[in-house]
Amino acid sequence: MKRIIRVGSRESDLAMAQSRWVIREIKKKHPEFEFEIIGVKTSGDAMLDKTLNKIGGKGLFIKELEQALLDKTIDIAVHSMKDMPAEIPEGLKIAAVSKREDPRDVLVTADGRSLEELEDGCVIGTSSVRREVQISNKRPELRFKMLRGNVLTRINKLLNNEYDAIVLAAAGLKRLGLEERCVQYFSVDDVIPAVGQGILGIEARADDDTEYLLDSVHCEESALQISAERTYMIKLNGGCSTPIAAHAAIDGAEMEIYGMLAREDKSRVYRAHIKGNKAEAANLGEKLAEIILKQAGESKG
Repeated sequence: MKRIIRVGSRESDLAMAQSRWVIREIKKKHPEFEFEIIGVKTSGDAMLDKTLNKIGGKGLFIKELEQALLDKTIDIAVHSMKDMPAEIPEGLKIAAVSKREDPRDVLVTADGRSLEELEDGCVIGTSSVRREVQISNKRPELRFKMLRGNVLTRINKLLNNEYDAIVLAAAGLKRLGLEERCVQYFSVDDVIPAVGQGILGIEARADDDTEYLLDSVHCEESALQISAERTYMIKLNGGCSTPIAAHAAIDGAEMEIYGMLAREDKSRVYRAHIKGNKAEAANLGEKLAEIILKQAGESKG
């Protein structure tokens, strides 16, 4: 009898596309397995009238999936790592992380205008304070308006002239086959991405056998990047509403991490970067957080 693996996923087109990608990767190494995708409606998908920091943070996209794992109604859950809060519930584990898709943020406009070409007063749609503080630093004359919903909903709102431009993750657009919508890519050292952006995490019960994920989906380079970025986030108490960004880039044996922290009132933005050996990923993330905290402490008052 074939083993059936029940894959938990948010119900959006992007989440389903990501879950199907994970299944395809597993099947390449384990054709003996069968899969069933189980859609789970999350609190984050249901509450679209407020920014995430006002309703409990990014963990709202995963808590129902984690409960389904604990209840044993699914066997694995596929998440965007940027949605993962600092703490993993007892009894669960991140069993594998995927190869990283394009980690950059992108500007999407209906008429192809770049950020520099937008007139003063144009309205940018984003639900991310992280994106807002970094982009407004480049173009302080622009206005920002909350934008929630799945990727296709956000694009439709742009096309309906509710916004002059919107900012999205390149990874999501590419996974949906919508790369042509990417008008302007922001470099990772200019608009620093969210922690884990572009990487998928596969969560499972801590005591389950998940070796099949390690030899099919797991990417060790992504694991090092996640280690650095999440250590940085946790050191800065990044499970809360404070706007935080981090991106670890690997070149051979070297890792360079870019970090950003903004005050909650958006009045100050602190940035730094650090280089070192990738084998010291977590230590580099901690050191970068210390540099940022020192900046923030020295500028108070």
